[in-house]
Amino acid sequence: MSRPRVAIIVTGSELVRGERPDANGPFLARESVAHGLHPARIVIVGDAAEDLRRALGGALDADLVLTSGGLGPTHDDRTVEVVAEVTGRELRVDAGLVAEIEDVSRRIAERLRRPYADFEAGVRKQATVPDGALVVGLAGTAPGLALEHESAVVVVLPGPPGELRRLWEAARQVAPVRRVLERARPPGRHELRVFGASESAVARALAEAGGDGDGVEATICARDYEIHVDLLFDDAAAPRADALADELAERLAPYVFAREARSVEEVVLALCRARGLTLATAESCTGGLVAARLTEVPGASDVLLGGVVAYADSLKAVELGVPQELLARHGAVSAEVAAAMARGACRRLGADVAVAVTGIAGPGGGTDEKPVGLVHLHVSAPDGERSSRLELHGDRGAVRRRAAVTALHLVRRLLEQPVDVTLPAHGRRTPA
Repeated sequence: MSRPRVAIIVTGSELVRGERPDANGPFLARESVAHGLHPARIVIVGDAAEDLRRALGGALDADLVLTSGGLGPTHDDRTVEVVAEVTGRELRVDAGLVAEIEDVSRRIAERLRRPYADFEAGVRKQATVPDGALVVGLAGTAPGLALEHESAVVVVLPGPPGELRRLWEAARQVAPVRRVLERARPPGRHELRVFGASESAVARALAEAGGDGDGVEATICARDYEIHVDLLFDDAAAPRADALADELAERLAPYVFAREARSVEEVVLALCRARGLTLATAESCTGGLVAARLTEVPGASDVLLGGVVAYADSLKAVELGVPQELLARHGAVSAEVAAAMARGACRRLGADVAVAVTGIAGPGGGTDEKPVGLVHLHVSAPDGERSSRLELHGDRGAVRRRAAVTALHLVRRLLEQPVDVTLPAHGRRTPA
């Protein structure tokens, strides 16, 4: 597949130091793929001019160079001046941009009850742009820019993710960027979402199904026990990609939970919706992560009633009705307590289905009998129940994330079972 190449440069010393994760590079890469471009690399650099100069100089062999960050009014916001330097352009003050940024800055000064003079130098700095650059728009006081340089188009975007996404929409409409996009052709795509199979098993199934190549590009990505398989292909390879996706799905049939970019929480909500069931959560070690994933899906409120985060044993007893005797005999991290939590959430919240999570996320708190990473899950539903005992590896965050995703898959698997229509309305099947 021959597609226009994109180089993405993300600036910010706080990113290089690991103080916060980069959200802009992955977003711009996904957008590039969606528009038929090939993201060749993502480079994260600090605010030092030399580092940025080296990154930009090495990126100009791409068709499109997307930068994020370094557009503010302070001395360490250097992206615009370095772009001018590496492209051999003079810097100039854009009078129209001065007026726009001044108007915004005066409103900010008034709101903060500060003199406009405090902002004046920053206004002039942000209105100084490379000769020939097109102003894409403003995000606060930061201007987005587009600049043609030889065979490349450089797009300068702000660092805050919300502002970058808004100006990226505007940048796609300016003529130089539009010309690059007109040369692109979004690839065809097949997506399989797998749970319960190892990454090596998925790779082996892909190889046995014929593998990629000949116009089909396959990626396999493990994400907290899920495996995401993406097949990208050009028009000529569509028949082969279709056949490869079908055979791969057949080989992995017991593990495939979606043949599109659909999350497990979307699948769970759809299953509940199709059967007219309501859902609740009862969480201890995950602290609400299961409910948070569900509420990220628009429209979840027609299924999800709510959840209880019962971290302390006293709350498990008071809020979920877990018997004190059960807690004393088996401990909070046990199959018996997980089952009682799920049933209690159904009663307390009036839900048809409830999923419970209790475990030891670490780094402390484990014993020989109950080590760090031990998690018990339980799902209670009108036509059955299902439980699972996990021994998860990783740090505290990994244990909590993996417990949450596995809990949702436990709900999915129970709801995907054929409904026993002979079950009495008030009855529950004993789990197999």
